[in-house]
Amino acid sequence: MGMNISEGGDNTELNSTINTTPLVDVMLVLLIVFLIAVPVVLKTVPVQLPNVSNIPTQSKPENIVIAVDAAGETYWNNVPVTKEDLLANLRAKAPIKPQPEVHIRGDLNSRYEPVGRVVAYCQKAGIVRVGFITSPEHH
Repeated sequence: MGMNISEGGDNTELNSTINTTPLVDVMLVLLIVFLIAVPVVLKTVPVQLPNVSNIPTQSKPENIVIAVDAAGETYWNNVPVTKEDLLANLRAKAPIKPQPEVHIRGDLNSRYEPVGRVVAYCQKAGIVRVGFITSPEHH
């Protein structure tokens, strides 16, 4: 048993001061954690965002209008087309100089998949200019 009891009256006073060493250690650890964590949380890609503007679409006869209705049916200039015909038509129009623009008119209630398929087919065919036609907001 190794307990040391002092019999003298010199060391009987209690030390009533607060030991701040553990508190300082904890604060330094938290400071280091936050210095490392904050840049990771605030990490963003520096990009310059465009200003919003609505430019009216200039309808040209060579532009291609592809519509997708609420049921997911696809139309090439108001004529119903299958997926295969759509891709074949886009591949036929891609080599034309200047290349025609493709305007996609997607119904508000249509699913994303048919509209996304039209965009994917435009990419496969090599169409460079693809735009989405929307209704202007009423204020």
